[in-house]
Amino acid sequence: MSLMSNAFLVTILLGTVLVFAAGVWLWPRLARRSWRAVLGRVGLILTAQVLVLASVGLVANRTFLLYAGWGDLFAGQKTEAAQQGDALPGGVAVKVLGRQKPEVPGGADPRSAGVIEKVMVKGERSRQGGEAYVYLPPEYFQKGNEHRKFPAAVVLTGYPGMAENLVRNLKYPRTAWTLAKEKKMPPTILVMMRPTVVPFNSQCIDIPGGPATETFFGTDLPRTIAGAYRTGTQARDWGIMGDSTGGYCALKMGLQHQETYSVAIGLSADYKPEVDAQSGDLFHGDKKLEKRSDLMTNLEKLPKGKSSFLVTTSLIGESNLKPTREFVEKAKDRANVSSITLDSGGHGFNTWRREIPPAMEWMGARLGK
Repeated sequence: MSLMSNAFLVTILLGTVLVFAAGVWLWPRLARRSWRAVLGRVGLILTAQVLVLASVGLVANRTFLLYAGWGDLFAGQKTEAAQQGDALPGGVAVKVLGRQKPEVPGGADPRSAGVIEKVMVKGERSRQGGEAYVYLPPEYFQKGNEHRKFPAAVVLTGYPGMAENLVRNLKYPRTAWTLAKEKKMPPTILVMMRPTVVPFNSQCIDIPGGPATETFFGTDLPRTIAGAYRTGTQARDWGIMGDSTGGYCALKMGLQHQETYSVAIGLSADYKPEVDAQSGDLFHGDKKLEKRSDLMTNLEKLPKGKSSFLVTTSLIGESNLKPTREFVEKAKDRANVSSITLDSGGHGFNTWRREIPPAMEWMGARLGK
């Protein structure tokens, strides 16, 4: 059964209740001092604890959308999304898997509310595939705009995390819809994804002998989306933003792929990749690649005036306060750089919900310029 399936959750919850009931019923017999009774008590307690922890974990995963499937949970296997991406027929770059209405006023009419399409995207150069949610604003469907090209922004989650988080918990489509209605942001197409297209934390790096994740996000994704939707094709038409690991990826793309993105936003971002059990060996001894992945080092090579960056942190609750200030100081003479510093805010949804509206408004003022 799928990790996210209702049937699996119900099975675990039902098993937990049955084991608890069995414990209440059998405990008088298991209170004896025989070795069989002792083993029975130990087995019953351990089984109950495992099922309770599994129930809590499954509910938490469904609430916070951390792992899409078993391949995510036990890295090294292919996720369902990756398998679907590999299976796309030759010549098919974007396949629509489903459609849904954004959580905004306007009913089911795309001309009022817009549309969110769940798609599978396959990159030509990277040969990587992944699921995305594409938000199309109401203006995309309105009469007179049949040939209009729209600015676009790639939006990335942290890791682990599911792209659905960006729709359901962080509410990017609703924020874009509201800002456009208030004339604070142009109608913008959003491409919402995880910061990896493989079942481990590749951190937007082209791993030697492995997946070309940087090529996917830095080159393939905007070109592929522009071939399927009416987006602009110049760097000035594209921005990229994300939180946590997704924020690192966004800043990395803004620094190293100025031919693709003109605007990059990192919410609670790291400034160099974290090599751990979730990432594995990212560099395979390639010191040049490791140095390239350090954003502070790459600022020294940034051409002046071509890119805009926004970074966020908090005085209390964030571990990236010092490197964020360092990034701003190093970037200010070479790029258009801004920052948001909250008085307090942890590394999570509540903080990012406060930062997303002003960050998107800031991006909207620069896209298409």
